[in-house]
Amino acid sequence: MSGDNLLSVQELIESAMSSLKTASSLLREMTGVADSSRERLSAKAGSLGMGAYASSTAKVVEGVFDGQNMVDSLGLTYPIPANYASKSKLVEGDGMKLTITDEGKFIYKQIAPIERRTLVGVLIQEDGQYKVLAEGKAFRILLASITFYRTEVGDQVTIIIPKTAAANWGAVEAVIPKHLVEAAAKVTLGQSDQAGSGGIVRSKQGEDGELSPKID
Repeated sequence: MSGDNLLSVQELIESAMSSLKTASSLLREMTGVADSSRERLSAKAGSLGMGAYASSTAKVVEGVFDGQNMVDSLGLTYPIPANYASKSKLVEGDGMKLTITDEGKFIYKQIAPIERRTLVGVLIQEDGQYKVLAEGKAFRILLASITFYRTEVGDQVTIIIPKTAAANWGAVEAVIPKHLVEAAAKVTLGQSDQAGSGGIVRSKQGEDGELSPKID
């Protein structure tokens, strides 16, 4: 791609970014509803000094992961492939860098991971969306994670969330199918019942028709 073509691409991107920002402002004025999550992440991107710049062969944009997309300091969003976000276990609040090459390729890279912690919850379906219910809150998760782990409602799911910051999304770390959870619960319950009976297991019937105790 020639220098003139690269310049034209950069101008088109900047024009599209400007149009998106204007449309977002108009929508906010018309509805009176602001996306507080996006504004919070946009402010974080600004505080980290993240912005957009161009090199001789590519355009680079920096921002923060919002659970699905990257949000830059202007509040503009850039779609991140769900499979990449899921497999990379990106967490809401991670600092990201997007490189748009002169060939038109979009390359994302995590550059400032946020501090993390893990939670264990149960997969539910709410308002047509998959979520993990943990610590009394329902965290959204990517559909790509559901597909990758073949997760079903009722499965026990470990998710990764920011250690201190508020979050609406969780990244799936591991999944324990519900049938394994139920089987483990039955084993635990059986052991508890056996311990409660003083170690006596009724296993043989005597001549009088009564069960004779067998001591372990």
